Amino acid sequence: MSSSINGAPGGSGTAAPARPLGEMIFAGMIVCIGVVGFVAGAGIPIPPSAGVVGPRVFPFLVSGIMVAIGIGLLIQLLRGHTGAAEEGEDIDPSVKTDWLTVGKLVGFLAIHIALIVPLGWPVAAAVLFFGSAWSLGAKPWWRNAIIAVVLALILQFVFAGLLGVSLPPGFLLEGVEIFNG
Repeated sequence: MSSSINGAPGGSGTAAPARPLGEMIFAGMIVCIGVVGFVAGAGIPIPPSAGVVGPRVFPFLVSGIMVAIGIGLLIQLLRGHTGAAEEGEDIDPSVKTDWLTVGKLVGFLAIHIALIVPLGWPVAAAVLFFGSAWSLGAKPWWRNAIIAVVLALILQFVFAGLLGVSLPPGFLLEGVEIFNG
């Protein structure tokens, strides 16, 4: 029995390992998001009252870290260092991706984005939460609907009411002071 260079029986060991295309695309996306962060951060106006640490520092810092990590991942992947497959008891690598579920989740995210301005953030968030739970198979539907509405209202209260983040309350909560930022 012959042995190859990489320890597998038989074969010459000269075959190059397949490039992990999915991992390379992911690393490239990290780099692209970092570059977009730099471009978007450069467009932030700096007020005259800004000191040494202005409003561009944090976006530039995060963007720089993302670009460095993405480039580092790409270099490691090109050198042949790929991530090890996860060995969890709930992981079955032979199962194919459920593209219908992925499509539903992407669709509900698009609906969420489309509903924020006309109906307000709480309604859009409730639709997103309910749609995500339904897409992932949570039952019963009525409990999911109640939880989605309660979570959306809690998040609206915390972010807009307590923290002052400007989330559009929509026509249903327009006059309710605790939900307006």
